[in-house]
Amino acid sequence: MDIAADLILVAALAVAWLAAGLVADALPRARTARELRRRAGTLTALVAAGAAVFVAVPLVTWILPGSSAAPAAALLPAVPGLIVLTLGVRRLGQVRRGAGAFATAPQTPVPPALRAAAAHPLILVPMQVTALAALLGLPIAARLVAVPATGVAGIAITVVGAAVVVIGVRAAVRHSRLSLLALAPIGRNRPRVPVSR
Repeated sequence: MDIAADLILVAALAVAWLAAGLVADALPRARTARELRRRAGTLTALVAAGAAVFVAVPLVTWILPGSSAAPAAALLPAVPGLIVLTLGVRRLGQVRRGAGAFATAPQTPVPPALRAAAAHPLILVPMQVTALAALLGLPIAARLVAVPATGVAGIAITVVGAAVVVIGVRAAVRHSRLSLLALAPIGRNRPRVPVSR
């Protein structure tokens, strides 16, 4: 198998997960329930496309003759991709069903609790980490970096670790801020109970 085929496979993987990461980042910024439901549907389709490319990589490399670096490159985003498929998709389905509850009034602004659910770190972080890991697989697919190269692997692991921490902290802060906005009306509208003397 030649380098071009490896690059096409891993680039398709990176594009699918990069698009999913960008849509997941924009998910809480939807203005209406209809827009949130549409974005959640688009995100579900992108996750399905990313999962299909994961399945296609070993199949294509098995069919085409010769050695391939694509399976090794696809292993990098496999772990965060599994987290997306097991935990993130379930939360994404909850957001989509929540937005679908406003089907009779699609121009309804997104409620703060639903916006906070759309910003949950289990939706955003694994998708963006999968996209980052898929991008790091491109030099492996291009055979610029050999997989057993410990020096490059150490640098890559350090960079990915730092990026994961930044992505995780950013997602947690945003989710926390939006969760507080969802709870703020409860404290303001609490009825006052008259005290009898």
